[in-house]
Amino acid sequence: MLGTPKRDRIAERRAATRREILDAAWALAGEVGLANITLRDIAERVGMQAPSLYSHFDSKHAIYDAMFGQAWSDYETLLERERPNLPEHPRTAVKFASRIFFDRATTDLARYQLMNQRTIPGFEPSPESYAPAIRVLEGTVALFAELGVTDRDDFDIWLCVIGGLVDQQLANDPGGDRFSRLLDRAIDMWADAVGLPPEPSPTPPTGPTK
Repeated sequence: MLGTPKRDRIAERRAATRREILDAAWALAGEVGLANITLRDIAERVGMQAPSLYSHFDSKHAIYDAMFGQAWSDYETLLERERPNLPEHPRTAVKFASRIFFDRATTDLARYQLMNQRTIPGFEPSPESYAPAIRVLEGTVALFAELGVTDRDDFDIWLCVIGGLVDQQLANDPGGDRFSRLLDRAIDMWADAVGLPPEPSPTPPTGPTK
């Protein structure tokens, strides 16, 4: 009889420590800004000396790289979880997908900046960390094709519309709804331009028979 595989407790501890370091980095990014986190501050947050971080990450950019990959992997998981809830009507489905991205982006500035903007001078994600971002992009392009949006330029304009609204919300009304409430209207304007059919009118309630 084959024995039960032995646990690699050393690898488990290293993985747990890496997660703790990333959690500390995200917390600091939310407090002082993504570009202002330091190895010393991260080390203090997890209770170790700064040089000890190098046994887990060889530079601050390596921490950013792991954060980038984690952020996109988490978003990919969110999309997979929400996929069964996607409406059947094409225009409604685009609004649904847009709302997921908008709400996620506007609730965590640091994640949005790292995922979608070049906030850190000289930082480029590694192919491994960039992979989930590519999967999300390709999956969304495929989804839009299923919904009837096959022109890549139309898709890119949608990205610009969503990104612009996110940027305005974060810059001018963080925590509010000034641009959030315009999302569906903006998607309707885009959907009209690309030829998606209008959403069906709601069925009026049936009154009592006399």
